[in-house]
Amino acid sequence: MTSTPSGDATPVDQLPHSASAEEGHTGAALTAVIVLCFGGLVASLMQTLIIPIQPELPTLLNTTISNASWVVTATLLAAAVAMPIAGRLGDMFGKQRVLLASAILLVIGSLVCALGTTLIPMIVGRAIQGLAMGFIPVGISLMREITPPRLTSAAVAAMSATLGVGGAIGLPLSAWVAQQWDWRALFWVSAGLAVIVVLLVAVLVPHLDDSNGGRLDIIGAIGLALGLSGVLIAVSKGNDWGWGSATTLGLLFGGLALLVVWGFFELHHSDPLVDLRTTARPAVLLTNLAAIAIGFGMMAQAIVMPQLLEIPEAMGGLGQTLLAAGLWMAPGGLMMLVFAPVSATFINKLGAKYTMAIGATVLGLGYLGAFFLMNAPWQLAVASLICSAGVGIGYAAMPTLIMGSVPIREAGAAVGLNGLMRSIGTTTASAVMALVLTSSTMEFGGHEVPSHSAFRWCFLIGAVAAFIGVAITLIIPVARKRSDAAPAAESVAAAAE
Repeated sequence: MTSTPSGDATPVDQLPHSASAEEGHTGAALTAVIVLCFGGLVASLMQTLIIPIQPELPTLLNTTISNASWVVTATLLAAAVAMPIAGRLGDMFGKQRVLLASAILLVIGSLVCALGTTLIPMIVGRAIQGLAMGFIPVGISLMREITPPRLTSAAVAAMSATLGVGGAIGLPLSAWVAQQWDWRALFWVSAGLAVIVVLLVAVLVPHLDDSNGGRLDIIGAIGLALGLSGVLIAVSKGNDWGWGSATTLGLLFGGLALLVVWGFFELHHSDPLVDLRTTARPAVLLTNLAAIAIGFGMMAQAIVMPQLLEIPEAMGGLGQTLLAAGLWMAPGGLMMLVFAPVSATFINKLGAKYTMAIGATVLGLGYLGAFFLMNAPWQLAVASLICSAGVGIGYAAMPTLIMGSVPIREAGAAVGLNGLMRSIGTTTASAVMALVLTSSTMEFGGHEVPSHSAFRWCFLIGAVAAFIGVAITLIIPVARKRSDAAPAAESVAAAAE
């Protein structure tokens, strides 16, 4: 990219308007897209990194099972809070800067976990790793600015797919690493990958003049973090603490009350963290509600299918090892990446609204398939492939719908909020699936395991959630094209013609 005297890259709409310049811009844009997708993949790997050693954490960290569960919960909470805040920071200070900061946080978090020997450093490190998830919404919003219009849908689809791909391949990869080496090798590997992301982002992702200035709404950020933490902790820990316990109810209703107060504060703030008036637009609001339903559907299969695969055959399961279960599930994650160009084609031909409806429909059909196909590992693998194809199609369409309905100066925050809605869906799914699986159990050899009827109920609930997502999507109004929402790269293509 051409540099200005200040050292920043020249905005794409100020590059020379020649055929060779357009080709050069396209090549640079594709390189940046590949880097962003790789960074998103590495960030999403952190969601499943710890699962292979989770049963051993109480022993490894010399703590209780309840305390050890915070190693997983901390990452989910930090990721949920980070996405809207990172999006806002990207709009204010420039997206490349925030991408670089997110990658550096991933390095720091990985090193803290690798060097820590007790529970507290592990929780802190995992929370810092979760903060790096802000990389994904910021990367998605940047793609609209650096890619030619004909490539934007495919780029956004590929980046969106990394949410599922990273989680899916992370399970067998981390299981293999943990089995071959010491468990700390998991974090040394993640640190090494994060360093590569830092270098690639610094060198190959263009630093556009896309900062809009303003001041970070610190009070709003703290309020959002505290309110979300209360609600999400209550939802994720409700099964352990009891849904009627004072702690669960206090955190749940206290968090909700704080979010209501936060909303009033944001509406009266001159430079809010989240522009709730923009968020209340029907196209944005309904897309975010659909995101909760589809996020619920995505996480349900990730929780339920591995459990069914790993329960011993004598106890009614399919008797697979952790590594084998991960390998059965991994093709589903790769299917999301395979369907990224398919989703882009649908978006260009049918529009993002109907593409998301198709994705949610396929997801629902996958769950219905799992309802009937749960007697062999290959059957669950087929159902997982169908579900994952639906998630890949639907996830790719969400940010396209969001970015088409908001001004470009708010794209990062809007996409980040959409990521938060997906996180709410996935967290809710974790709680609901755990509740269903523990509500109907059978005893075998002194152990309680979920019954087949419990697994069937989980698949049915997943299907219902997906079809609710379809219904919500179909009533989303199609936003008229906004002149200020057009990607900056569009001017390059127009001039070249």
